[in-house]
Amino acid sequence: MKTLAITRTLSITLLLCLSASFGFADRIKDLASVQGVRSNQLVGYGLVVGLDGTGDKSDFTDQTFRNMMEQFGITIADDEDPKLANVAAVSVHATLPAFSKPGQEIDITVSSLGNADSLRGGSLLLTPLRGADGNVYAVAQGSMIVSGFGAEGADGSSIQVNIESTGRIPNGATVERAVPTSFSQGDHLTFNLHRPDFTTAKRMAETITDLLGPDSAYAVDATSIRVTAPRDANQRVSFLSVLENLEVTPGEESAKVIINSRTGTIVVGKHVAIEPVAITHGDLTVTIQNDLTAAQPEGFSAGETVVVPDTDIAIAQENSPMFLFGPTVTLNDLVNAVNEVGAAPGDLMAILEALKSAGALKAELIII
Repeated sequence: MKTLAITRTLSITLLLCLSASFGFADRIKDLASVQGVRSNQLVGYGLVVGLDGTGDKSDFTDQTFRNMMEQFGITIADDEDPKLANVAAVSVHATLPAFSKPGQEIDITVSSLGNADSLRGGSLLLTPLRGADGNVYAVAQGSMIVSGFGAEGADGSSIQVNIESTGRIPNGATVERAVPTSFSQGDHLTFNLHRPDFTTAKRMAETITDLLGPDSAYAVDATSIRVTAPRDANQRVSFLSVLENLEVTPGEESAKVIINSRTGTIVVGKHVAIEPVAITHGDLTVTIQNDLTAAQPEGFSAGETVVVPDTDIAIAQENSPMFLFGPTVTLNDLVNAVNEVGAAPGDLMAILEALKSAGALKAELIII
């Protein structure tokens, strides 16, 4: 019991350390991104060949294979079964980074679409990758790396490690078309904060203004900061290189308590406070035990032997002390009180939800 209490104390204290904000300054490149400078998602459909009898038996795989063979001048009769045990239909997706140019290579992920058992040892055939506008921006091909592994015995027993129906090809696609951007257009650049915050936006605008002069930057809203920038592309690159390395102290987050009900993880923010409230929390255990006994007829009577249930019900309730929180409760006080109670994560979730319902918890309660 003592070891368990120490573990709980350490875990809750660790959450306190992680959630505390020390006011460290961050670079602008870590706080925001430049509007219009973004990656794009690509997707394609193709065939993986060379499998060791682990391909799929889907109708669309057969159709795709026939269409591909016709492009090479080979016609397969409709009543002929090509027996595609070594072929699998796959989807191919990739992320095209900003400013990618034709000839550069990007990584791709290949996933089975049918009922293929494994893609291990397969090679992806030439597959065009399209963007949301339908245009081809890259072409993929190559041998895959599959981290999954599986084995099956003659008696039907099997074991599998990771997933065998998905693989990756490093530098497996070649960029064929560049995505146009508005980076070099206009007289302004706009930074968009990763986490919208009015205080952070104001401080970033002030930091840039201190460097460039009055009216050079202003906060549009809690997310965007607009900055006057040179039109020349070369000067704009140097200009951004200076700005993105400026340090800004972000604003502190609002008071939040985040609960992950699946894992039992609870994170309490720095500015969480509790109004005066008394709390008690205990467990009520009800135990019901059924025993079957045989009832015999008396003497030599003509009665029958019957089975009679014998039920024993016991109720046990844990005696838990009541804790009083004063009006100046801080996060440290809350952590110390919880450690003193020795509440498990499930109990602490119930306490926090009850505090929020009573209006005593001055924080946003987020359950994920």
